[in-house]
Amino acid sequence: MTNPLLARITSDPAIFGGKPIVRGQRFAVEHLLGYLGAGMSEAELLEQFPFLEPDDIKAALLYAGKLSGMTRMSGAAVGAASEEAEAPAR
Repeated sequence: MTNPLLARITSDPAIFGGKPIVRGQRFAVEHLLGYLGAGMSEAELLEQFPFLEPDDIKAALLYAGKLSGMTRMSGAAVGAASEEAEAPAR
């Protein structure tokens, strides 16, 4: 059974080239996850982006979890991604 929260994650070819977005807004799931990964709290996200709802954050995390379960990466790809994430900004 599919979690109803996932209905909040949509895609529109006219917005970010069809990347997953939150409820048709011009706000990509990857941006929401990036903010959380950078240390922004859910409360800060909701304050900074008033159109977001708590269930949008839950939906994005659920979506990312399901997506990561569908993807297999080689050790080399994981290492490269880790190195890229740790590299200083240019």
